[in-house]
Amino acid sequence: MHAYATTIGRNPDAMYRKIDLAGRTASGDPHALVGVLYEELTRALGAVAGAIRAGNGTVKSEKISRAVAILFALEGGLDFERGGPLSTTLAGLYRGARRKIVDASLGDDPQPFIEVARNLNEIAGAWRQLKAS
Repeated sequence: MHAYATTIGRNPDAMYRKIDLAGRTASGDPHALVGVLYEELTRALGAVAGAIRAGNGTVKSEKISRAVAILFALEGGLDFERGGPLSTTLAGLYRGARRKIVDASLGDDPQPFIEVARNLNEIAGAWRQLKAS
């Protein structure tokens, strides 16, 4: 079997998500990219909670790293000149979420990850409404 087919055969869902993600970010639309980052962030946090329940420390670590990296990307993309106080507020929320994730990463309780995902999902919903208007 060719390497390409072998890669898809191992985890077709992950391959589909990579292709889908590449397609959604190819437009270069910064608003769309932020929406994708929020989706991937909540997906990663949900996977952390699932990995904790399943006792899979490897997936837990990978998804925590991914969530933290996405939070850094979201904060790094803030425009403090044009965004004013809203950018400052979002930066504080992202920092607080990172802190909670890192603190919770030392334990085996999925609840903090679920709470962070829920809170960030509210922000993502507001972002989608803003983009739609």
